[in-house]
Amino acid sequence: MNNKTIKFPRKSAPEKSARMVETIVGCKWSLTVYNLLHNDIRRPGEMVRNVEGLTTKVLNTCLKRNIEFGILERKTYNEIPPRVEYRVTKFGHKFIQILDELEKLQAEIDCEKA
Repeated sequence: MNNKTIKFPRKSAPEKSARMVETIVGCKWSLTVYNLLHNDIRRPGEMVRNVEGLTTKVLNTCLKRNIEFGILERKTYNEIPPRVEYRVTKFGHKFIQILDELEKLQAEIDCEKA
C-alpha cells in the first residue's frame, strides 16, 4: 500500500485580472460607460450630456483607465473640429461578459437573502 501524500501548489489569485476587476468595478462610472457604448453613445461630450452627475474630468479618468487595461480603444478622426470616439475592444467584450456574470451572481445572492 502506497501512502504518498499529494502536495498541491498554493493557488494564488490571478494578480492582473483581479486588479483590473477591482479597479473597474471600483470606478462607479465604468459600468455606465459600457452601457452608453452599448447604446451607440461613443463621444465623450455626448456621454456627459446623457448621464446626470458625470463630469468631463471624471469621464476622462474612467476612459483612460479602461484604455490602459485594453477594454476600450480611442479613435481620433482627422477633422476640424477634432472628433473622438470610444469603442469596446475584442478583449473588452470578454471582460464585460465577466462583469455581466458577476451581476447575475449578485442578483442570485440578493434573492437568497430575501
